Amino acid sequence: MSSKVALVTGSSKGLGKVIAQKLAEAGVKVIINYSNNQSRAEAVVRDIQEHGGEAIAIQADITDKKDVEKLVTVSQETFQQPINILINNATGPQPELSLEEVTWEDYLDQLHFTVKAPLLLVKEVIQSMKENQWGRIINIGSEVVELGNSDFSNYVTAKSAVIGMTRSWANELGKHDITVNAVHPGFTPVERHGEVTEASADNYIKGLPLNRLGKPEDIAYMVRFLASDEAEFVTGQNINVNGGHTFGV
Repeated sequence: MSSKVALVTGSSKGLGKVIAQKLAEAGVKVIINYSNNQSRAEAVVRDIQEHGGEAIAIQADITDKKDVEKLVTVSQETFQQPINILINNATGPQPELSLEEVTWEDYLDQLHFTVKAPLLLVKEVIQSMKENQWGRIINIGSEVVELGNSDFSNYVTAKSAVIGMTRSWANELGKHDITVNAVHPGFTPVERHGEVTEASADNYIKGLPLNRLGKPEDIAYMVRFLASDEAEFVTGQNINVNGGHTFGV
């Protein structure tokens, strides 16, 4: 995969960081996109470089059209080739709010990251993918779309939009050999979750077929497969990576 360039949004930490690292291990040139923390993003770049990979860090607010244009331009100038793998991973804060508390603005906050940002990004990269007749777009969803968690309708609704968006894009872009898939992780503790107590972990894995919490690598390996040539006949799919917690979208 050394001829490929991947943009992983929100990759200075959490799932995005590990996805970027695993793509880099396969030889992909990786763009570490971040919003605010430059030092953390540059640390991910150094780690990838120390392991023999290629990466750059680019700051951009991916919900802003001009920032997205800048992000793609800087990437093109750096690697001298277009982005052909797009991983829509970034999210913002995810407050849990009851129906009495939640507002339309709270819904929009989630939709900006889950729908608007991927749309802005895909519109910037699909032309070169079409010209090269090769592309991979992978959206990161969540198992909440099946669980329907209470007091979380703002986030559940936004992640549910990923399902239809993925299927529609796959139908539209398939004739250009561009695949579009979504990965829906289960509970996979990363930095934003803080300390996960033994009690909360036990409560989640109770009845889980694989009897453990997810690891970021579990998600990253699925993303890496979908980004590879081996997955050329897989598109429009919503794939759960959650230890069997749910069984299909």
